[in-house]
Amino acid sequence: MAQPVVITMDDAAIQTKRTVESFGQKRKLLLASPRGFCAGVVRAIDIVNIALERYGTPLFVRREIVHNKLVVNELRAKGTVFVEELDEVRPGCTVIFSAHGVSPDVRQEAKTRGLKVIDATCPLVTKVHHEAARFARTGHTIIMIGHADHDEVIGTLGEAPNAMIVVEHADDVDALEVPDPARVAYLTQTTLSVSDTRTVVERLRKKFPLIKEPASEDICYATQNRQNAVLQLAQRAEVLLVVGSPNSSNSRRLAEVAQSAGVPAHLIEDIQDIKLSWLSGIYVVGLTAGASAPEALVGKVMHFLAEAGYAEVETVGDVVEHVEFALPPELR
Repeated sequence: MAQPVVITMDDAAIQTKRTVESFGQKRKLLLASPRGFCAGVVRAIDIVNIALERYGTPLFVRREIVHNKLVVNELRAKGTVFVEELDEVRPGCTVIFSAHGVSPDVRQEAKTRGLKVIDATCPLVTKVHHEAARFARTGHTIIMIGHADHDEVIGTLGEAPNAMIVVEHADDVDALEVPDPARVAYLTQTTLSVSDTRTVVERLRKKFPLIKEPASEDICYATQNRQNAVLQLAQRAEVLLVVGSPNSSNSRRLAEVAQSAGVPAHLIEDIQDIKLSWLSGIYVVGLTAGASAPEALVGKVMHFLAEAGYAEVETVGDVVEHVEFALPPELR
């Protein structure tokens, strides 16, 4: 009996390349710039690695340090222990709070349990926490634009749980009821779609003409830059691949931005997620990565696409990011 033929990813890519060449038209890969790690993610990963060197194991991290499976698995292999809640951390041990931030209640629990805390919260998320506390002190009802199940939003809600309401879509605004329409403020999750958030804010301003807004934009610079780069890709690419984990909010938003611009987009964690049917008849592929996706994964996808015939690469976007965030005092 003949043995079944096993087609590897490389074999499949080569077959696709041959099909592509038969059309006689050159394929191209458009690579977004900027893409991948932002300053907050770099800082968070550095914090874990430095803490491992300085304090050794066991080193605990509450929740995923950033939303990327490869990053988490690499840190776990070094001895990092990821936990969901602090009651899984032995008293007296060191625990790191993830880049997404935590509520004041979690900070108090760590203190009560005698844990040594290193805070890897992104400074831009910390800014939103401070704004929530400030608006709460002045008696405002705070409309938090974001996803209620996201770690960042959960942590921010903890700053003023009795004064905050989460809305995700513009249509949610119509049903809002607040104690005093003259004392309303809004904040946003840092990783949202810029255009979708703008729509929600416009609806809020219409419903609450006196609404207060954050002193500066809450959606972070990296989110905006990566979404702008995707819009540039969407002008030329026939399909877009976004490297990122399914639980990465900013990665999902990149795919949504492309789709809203009329370009099919697919979120992938690794090359195993790529379906060759996505490339059928496609001459120009766009590629980007969420803010928590390492460049090594982008490189793997580029290699796969090169084997599939998309060896010509053009970088799209000219924004250069120079942002760096200081390490927490414990590690300086």
